[in-house]
Amino acid sequence: MTQAKPNSSATVEEAELLAQLGKELRVKAKAADLMDVSYRVIDSPIGSLLLASTPAGLVRVAFESEDHDKILEALSQKLSPRIFEDPSRLDTVVRQLDEYFAGTRHNFDVPLDLKLSTAFRRQVQLELGEIGYGQTWSYSQMAEHIGNPKAVRAVGSACATNPIPIVLPCHRVLRTDGSLGGYLGGLETKSQLLKLENPEFGGAMSTLF
Repeated sequence: MTQAKPNSSATVEEAELLAQLGKELRVKAKAADLMDVSYRVIDSPIGSLLLASTPAGLVRVAFESEDHDKILEALSQKLSPRIFEDPSRLDTVVRQLDEYFAGTRHNFDVPLDLKLSTAFRRQVQLELGEIGYGQTWSYSQMAEHIGNPKAVRAVGSACATNPIPIVLPCHRVLRTDGSLGGYLGGLETKSQLLKLENPEFGGAMSTLF
């Protein structure tokens, strides 16, 4: 996994100048404690991923299909406009994602910040880690697990709006009939993740839950 290359129409000289200015700005922002959200874009086997963190922990993992520019704009409105690209703050997350995609890591161990979720959705999302690597639960099983068996559709919504996919493995939740249900990163991505964890997985495509 490597850091994604910037997509810019700037000349080489302009790109170098912008990079230097950006570096100086990050240094000054860190020194003045003005860096509320740090982000980094990386390449992965399922496409580029935007990772964002606050001082409390990882706050967002966004798939390429979500449009990273729109995600950064949303973060600036919901969290803080003081957002800076700062790869070093996310080194641990990147290393653990590398290990996950290599098949050597089954659980993540990084601080999380779920302030983008409501209380109910946060409850569901935090319980996703209870689903073992290579295993799947149905939405109804998850609803029963949180002690609210009638909240199947609400559980589906909590999974669909999980701000930290992969790390909080909402891809391990399927429909009762074993079909995929929905996924923020797309059903093909969900299938890829499930097959990474269990090469024999053969769930059917579906868009409902």
